[in-house]
Amino acid sequence: MAEFLIIAGRSGAGRSEAAKSLDDLGWFVIDNLPTPLIPKVAELALSPGSLRTHVALVVGTEAPEDTMAEIIDLQKEPSISTSILYLTADEETLIRRYEESRRRHPYEIAGSLRESIVAESEAIDILRGAADVEIDTSSLNVHQLGQRIEELFALNPQGKQMQIRLVSFGFKHGLPTDVDLVMDCRFLPNPYWIKELRDLTGLNSEVKKFILNDPIAQKFLTKLKELLELLLPAYEEEGKSYLSLAIGCTGGKHRSVTIVDELESILAELNYPAKASHRDLRE
Repeated sequence: MAEFLIIAGRSGAGRSEAAKSLDDLGWFVIDNLPTPLIPKVAELALSPGSLRTHVALVVGTEAPEDTMAEIIDLQKEPSISTSILYLTADEETLIRRYEESRRRHPYEIAGSLRESIVAESEAIDILRGAADVEIDTSSLNVHQLGQRIEELFALNPQGKQMQIRLVSFGFKHGLPTDVDLVMDCRFLPNPYWIKELRDLTGLNSEVKKFILNDPIAQKFLTKLKELLELLLPAYEEEGKSYLSLAIGCTGGKHRSVTIVDELESILAELNYPAKASHRDLRE
């Protein structure tokens, strides 16, 4: 069985950097592969004696319908497991990156750079809709992107298990765009209003005690565990390889951090190890 990873996304969002990280992890990477050559690469990977069992293909943003058609054909091949990674970033970040690099945008038109970015985003939305994993690189540097790629795509000789990512965030800083499920825990008691706890974080034992001693917090975690016990095997049965779950509170410093920390332990008990991160935590 060969594993193919298609790297798609907005120009300037980090496709080439993701490819470099995958190459470091031992993937066979082809950057800027012309769409018509995808079947040829698949043929070579499946040839007798081929050592190319993990192949990452970086596709461009031109002719996205043709690219999608080739991916669909690839997904029909029973000897190949195919996933799509989609990289994105907000418009302001993309504009800044292009202005700093002084590169020409592939969708450059008579209008502004922003119009080119929007036109490309609309054109490749078909690829975004088919993605198994989406990473928003707006607030990530090269090293942080590399860490995310390693967490998701490090080669596992014992066999691949569904990769689960947990992230806490604050609603006042905006919803994360690269997650599958979002839960709101703003109904829990807020340590912000306790003077002694305000400057601490949800990783602090006193803050945890304040939040988790409330009966509704325990009931929430119990119900969330039951929900995940139902969903995770069903996702795996459907062939989902990656799942990201975000827990939000107001500022992303107290309640969501505690719940994500607890949820990481719960998932470990269920034999679904997860990687936790705290987007808006400022310790």
